[in-house]
Amino acid sequence: MLFNSLEFLLFLPIVFILYWFLFNKNLKWQNALILSASYIFYGWWSYKFLLLLLLSTCLDYFYGFAVAQTNRKKSKVFVTLSVINNLGILGVFKYYNFFATEFKHVFSLIGIETNPVLLQVALPIGISFYTFHGMSYVFDIYRGRQKPVKNIIDYAVFVSFFPLLVAGPIERANHLLPQVQQKRVFNYNQALQGCRLILWGMFKKVVIADGLAGIVNDTFSNYSSYDSMALLIGALSFSIQIYGDFSGYSDIALGTSKLFGFELLSNFRFPYFSRNSAEFWRRWHISLSSWFKDYLYIPLGGSKHGKLMAVRNTMIIFIVSGFWHGAKWNFIIWGFIHACGFLPLLLLNRNRLHVSTVVAHDEKYPTLKELSQIIVTFMFVTFAWIFFRANTLYEAGEYIKLLNPFYNTNNTIDTTLKNTLLFLLYSIPLLLGDWYLRRDERVLRVPKNRVIRYLIYFILAYLCVAMMNDKSTFIYFQF
Repeated sequence: MLFNSLEFLLFLPIVFILYWFLFNKNLKWQNALILSASYIFYGWWSYKFLLLLLLSTCLDYFYGFAVAQTNRKKSKVFVTLSVINNLGILGVFKYYNFFATEFKHVFSLIGIETNPVLLQVALPIGISFYTFHGMSYVFDIYRGRQKPVKNIIDYAVFVSFFPLLVAGPIERANHLLPQVQQKRVFNYNQALQGCRLILWGMFKKVVIADGLAGIVNDTFSNYSSYDSMALLIGALSFSIQIYGDFSGYSDIALGTSKLFGFELLSNFRFPYFSRNSAEFWRRWHISLSSWFKDYLYIPLGGSKHGKLMAVRNTMIIFIVSGFWHGAKWNFIIWGFIHACGFLPLLLLNRNRLHVSTVVAHDEKYPTLKELSQIIVTFMFVTFAWIFFRANTLYEAGEYIKLLNPFYNTNNTIDTTLKNTLLFLLYSIPLLLGDWYLRRDERVLRVPKNRVIRYLIYFILAYLCVAMMNDKSTFIYFQF
């Protein structure tokens, strides 16, 4: 089920009414309702995918008890089994065809011809997210940060909570499980903030991201026929599209969770106002970045064993992060490019700048220095996004080559002008909105004047309804 669909607009109020008016006095029934709603939400695509989710949930639920035993050797064995099971599920459905094809190419180079059997199966939606939920739960039990949950419904809600199930944020057991296990009381202000987040997230997805999708799809599909400026606008449009799409999903997820008394982890903190690459990664897909930091970077040694080890570990997590997004060399190169942007900051001990402050926090406008840093960082991120969006490495290379006006001889002035105007039309409201809200991504500040406030609500809602397309999926569903 899609957030941007008529089905969800009917589904959400029904679950909300049942949750607060019928089951509000019984926590167990509330959690059972949430779990049932989550499985309906997920199974809307395919009951076969639902069976895989159930299998993954049950395996890590039982692994949790096995890992909690006092015998550390046996405990470690079950942690390993959990990792093998989760990565095995990912490997079969997400990475098998990639490795089979690559091994075929490698063997052909040495004169050995193979004909591997490729799987003709769709990638289960959200598989990368719920497998990471399960692994983090088992890891935290092994580390003593979390006790195994006896009630399987409570654990299943943690794994399958429908607002975050298919595209995050990637939750932690010690953050979400206590909320699942404690009684929840309806809070009007929390619910109001949830509605505002849902509306803002819908606007970012339905109006901004989907509005730019036409430019992006056409430009990347026909890049060889456009001039350099049109290609630049296409790349910039994708930067805004993927941000509006993914952060819009996260806003809807956070807002929907608030309606049911839950507070999810933040996933975005206005990343396009970052002043360097390190700050960008503290603000973009935060739940994934912190997951890799806690469960991969630190176990590898982090930065405790000198700069050389820190460089190695940083390179590993960026490349793995790229590969997490998909079984294509494009994503690996995308991760490598970001590693190259991050490493100079690490080597110069500048990667911890701007950890706790947002640009122009106490001012209305950034300084010229801050503005130039933001632009440079944004253009670097946009360059990397070309590899993320292109279908192949060859297409990404050709796209970048044609960005050079001295090489590109195409003349598409009319299309370039039209796309530029559309890009400005869609991107400026999003960036202005983010600038106004930049001090707190979880609280949408609204004008005190009631007339202006409700006028803004009406305009946003009207645009969302007018432009809604229930065939438009979220970009991160494919990961």
